[in-house]
Amino acid sequence: MIQQRIVLLSAAGLAATFLLAACDSSMDNTSSAPAAVTSVPATSVPATPATASSAPSGATTGLVAEAVKGGGDVVTDDKGMTLYRYDKDEPSPSKWTCSGECTKTWIPVIVRNSVQTTGVEKSLLGTVHRSGQTQLTLGGWPLYRYVGDTAAGQLNGQAKDRMWYAVTPSGQKLTAAG
Repeated sequence: MIQQRIVLLSAAGLAATFLLAACDSSMDNTSSAPAAVTSVPATSVPATPATASSAPSGATTGLVAEAVKGGGDVVTDDKGMTLYRYDKDEPSPSKWTCSGECTKTWIPVIVRNSVQTTGVEKSLLGTVHRSGQTQLTLGGWPLYRYVGDTAAGQLNGQAKDRMWYAVTPSGQKLTAAG
């Protein structure tokens, strides 16, 4: 099934690059207007992996929709780590509520410039500004990584505290293991 998806996605050319708004130094946690979007073939703009010296630990350059064992289709970052959304956050307008100690367990997905996607609905991508950084949103929901996921494809944060859920390619929360 994954091979079919890869072939279909490749054949359809469903990779795109998004130019995201520059980081705002504002402490405001509400979203601004959607970032400008530019579609280009995936081969013309390679993803550049984030490194400790060039980006914060929560930085990402890619989103991928993939099947995760025991979970169905979820969104992962460019390293295969499952991304989550928090039920206490607000999608419209995007507003984050996880701060302080919360961000030590749930690491905000930070973006600097562009994000390459495969199988994720590009029109659902956006950003929200937090403490001088730009956090990625999907379907209006701010995205996070779970510190308890230590390897690609894990879902250790799924349904944690009945408030944290893996995010699906359409921006919805994953409600049942598939």
